[in-house]
Amino acid sequence: MSSHAAVNPALVEWTGHRGLPRFDAVKDTDFAPAFNAAFVFHEAEIDAIAGDSDAPSFANTVTALELAGDELSRISALFWNKAGADTNETIQALEREIAPKMARHYSKIGTNAALFARLDALWEGRDELGLTLEETRVLERHWKGFVKSGAKLPKAEQERLSAINEKLAGLGAQFGQNVLADEKDWALLLSEEADLAGLPSYLRDAMAAAARERGEEGKYAVTLSRSIIEPFLTSSERRDVREQAFKAWVARGANGGKTDNREIIREMLALRAEKARLLGYGNFAELKLDNTMAKTPDAVNDLLMTVWSKAAARAAEEEKDIAALIAEEGRNHEVMPWDWRHYAEKIRTQKFDFSETELKPYLQLEKIIAACFDVAGRLFGIHAVEQKGVPAYHPDVRVFEIRDRSDKLVAVFLGDYFARSSKRSGAWMSSFQSQHKLPLKNGDVGELPIIYNVCNFAKPAEGKPALLSLDDARTLFHEFGHALHGMLSNVTYPSVSGTGVSRDFVELPSQLYEHWLTVPAILKEYAVHYETGAPMPQALLDKVLAARTFNAGFNTVEFTSSALVDMAFHTRGAVEDPMAVQGQVLAEIGMPKSIVMRHATPHFQHVFAGDGYSAGYYSYMWSEVLDADAFSAFEETGDAFNADMAEKLKANIYSVGGSIDPEDAYKAFRGKLPSPDAMLKKKGLAA
Repeated sequence: MSSHAAVNPALVEWTGHRGLPRFDAVKDTDFAPAFNAAFVFHEAEIDAIAGDSDAPSFANTVTALELAGDELSRISALFWNKAGADTNETIQALEREIAPKMARHYSKIGTNAALFARLDALWEGRDELGLTLEETRVLERHWKGFVKSGAKLPKAEQERLSAINEKLAGLGAQFGQNVLADEKDWALLLSEEADLAGLPSYLRDAMAAAARERGEEGKYAVTLSRSIIEPFLTSSERRDVREQAFKAWVARGANGGKTDNREIIREMLALRAEKARLLGYGNFAELKLDNTMAKTPDAVNDLLMTVWSKAAARAAEEEKDIAALIAEEGRNHEVMPWDWRHYAEKIRTQKFDFSETELKPYLQLEKIIAACFDVAGRLFGIHAVEQKGVPAYHPDVRVFEIRDRSDKLVAVFLGDYFARSSKRSGAWMSSFQSQHKLPLKNGDVGELPIIYNVCNFAKPAEGKPALLSLDDARTLFHEFGHALHGMLSNVTYPSVSGTGVSRDFVELPSQLYEHWLTVPAILKEYAVHYETGAPMPQALLDKVLAARTFNAGFNTVEFTSSALVDMAFHTRGAVEDPMAVQGQVLAEIGMPKSIVMRHATPHFQHVFAGDGYSAGYYSYMWSEVLDADAFSAFEETGDAFNADMAEKLKANIYSVGGSIDPEDAYKAFRGKLPSPDAMLKKKGLAA
């Protein structure tokens, strides 16, 4: 229970269904005073741990740290959920204020000399403490966290590091808000039938709904939401309109004025480089890669360039096919980025005799959600029970209880599937509460995970089903794979729960889960026509499976170029003109004129809206090496749901969080670490 009059009890006393927050009892104006009180209370908890008169022990120092700051964690979970999934001007103003305050608060903790002395004594004497493997990992995490917070630096350098972290937090918040503003403010309104040439009915419906949301009844809005812009670029026959929309899409964060991110990027790169130097690293990438599987920038770049050469060669072949089709249509323009998706879809239709429009009626959101749950049941013995009428943080959000074979509650899951202007783009998993088994102040032992997925699918017209693209369906499986990592966690300590693993391991459970979407048994059962209920015809299913590696060059070039630019930024240090560096890197690797980076620097939110994937975007590919090999383990048995393999997967990957070293976890599952071969084969890029 909160001891502060300034804190709305609903922020910290979660008395909703199965321990959910009472979202309906929280107002936007509650957050500012609650944060201020929680900072003070958390600082008092830290001072009590640091000032304990007893000799440092694991229990009175590390376990105490694990449990400290619960109020702040709960307030933060609610606030950052709101900031990402349903923001407004009040929340955005507070985000710009809170982000640097939060950085300052944790910098102060990280440089608490008395507290670090206790941790340092435990770390130096760890071999004599009789710790379990998990306890050793938790101690190591705290000790290294303090070192990276500057605990060993002189006072003046600690203060400078704290100022850097505070400034970076504020810049990251502003970066993300600028991208959201550009996405929200831009729409291309169409009304003439000629402007809609080629657009399928489901896309017209989504565009009409987007126009209505903007007060433009009877018109059709092309927006910068991926769920609209990508299918528009794929299906529109109007090349001039495609070009206009594409240029707006790739210009997010680089439009001049108050939402332009280019100066923010320059400042962030300089501050990150200075931070790395203060902490004794050659560059920021070395700092970020410490304690990851990749370990060094050279290892990352070796993988990326190995894949780049194969991807670029395949993309060149794909571009020739597109150029030939353009000429066949009697046009004489070169292949440009706003042409690629459109003509690639035509080639796929010709080559495999099916189109995205033909496939989409078989991919209903409701059925794909059910497929996600069914795969989890077959592999891990859990099932989902939807809780109708339980209030969440937005009316579109759905609440599920996740139960095991004995019907015991193991987690609460929230699904937030539709795009809206108050939600940032992309898709992600996060948690309101992480699983752990520590005794709490209220007498409870441990906490159940409360996990949520956020997606940005186009919301259908009233009374119509939401239909997904194949990429959308993969995204749903991907994010649910992350959710399972959180929900199946079975550890003692919160800091190593669920997705509390190294950045280049965290994508393994999510990317691996994508494989089960296209297992024939799953597609046969859940890919059914939204009008007739008929299953996807076997002939169409065969074509879908045969086309899995179609356009692999384009997709891999998009991704790998972004990852290489990210690594270049964070190995080169401070740069005067980041956009010039982006151009230089792309020229060095031979980026085709017909393809752009998946995330151009001014809207590269993975890297600049916070610190999550900075010098870490490569991790999707690093994990892809693992996930391709991991799924091969099932394929080698001849059964995609092999029970023994599923149990090993759950025991060694999905449930252990960061309680053991990721290399050891993977080897316990597979017996060895993989080479890139299975990944290249999966992508269709193997020689």
